[in-house]
Amino acid sequence: MSLEKHKLLIVDDEPALRRALRMSLSGSEFEVSEARSGEEALAALRLQPAGVVLLDINMPGISGFEVCRRIRSSAPQVGVIMVTVRDTEEDKVQALEAGADDFVTKPYRLRELIARLHAVMRRLDAKTQAPEPILRAGALEVDVDRRVATKNGIEIRLSPKEFDLLVYFLRHQGGPILHSKLLQAVWGPDYGGELEYLRSYVKMLRKKIEDDPAQPEYLLTEPWVGYRFRNPSE
Repeated sequence: MSLEKHKLLIVDDEPALRRALRMSLSGSEFEVSEARSGEEALAALRLQPAGVVLLDINMPGISGFEVCRRIRSSAPQVGVIMVTVRDTEEDKVQALEAGADDFVTKPYRLRELIARLHAVMRRLDAKTQAPEPILRAGALEVDVDRRVATKNGIEIRLSPKEFDLLVYFLRHQGGPILHSKLLQAVWGPDYGGELEYLRSYVKMLRKKIEDDPAQPEYLLTEPWVGYRFRNPSE
């Protein structure tokens, strides 16, 4: 599927920003629609599903976090990029916990935003692969085809990007993995230097797969290099 076929919904309470984004993004790759609030966005998605939603966190009415959670519940296949005015770990973690695929901080560069949109759409456009064997490490088990992860037989609820990251780690157990290689492999070739962004995802993943995230058994840090995924059974 080509990028032209993707529908982009911009959700922001600032009319001038919506207009500017629509003018910048409508020309080639995106079919853009707008919503002024979370309530309006959810109503619009019920009538006409979008491929990707660019969702402001701070709006009147229900918050962007709650809108993201509702989108994830009703339409998990939709890509969501959340927009915040605060470059804080708290906002980023909350966005990831709500199920966002990505986040950007205002003011952002248009090229950065387009790169984020492309990365999300590459995931949406990925062709269905042949079923893979179940991946295992210690008490972890991942069915790649069904996109289900369990630990000790209990399902772990992961966001789409957290799942992709875990699968990559499981496929590359034992050896060190560079930050840049992880970012490019999981998010796409436009990425490579977003270390704080990667650390936020690793922190969230550790909370979900480790018994004690402060003393990880699976997902180890290689200082100044990247990460190493270890099978504690070996």
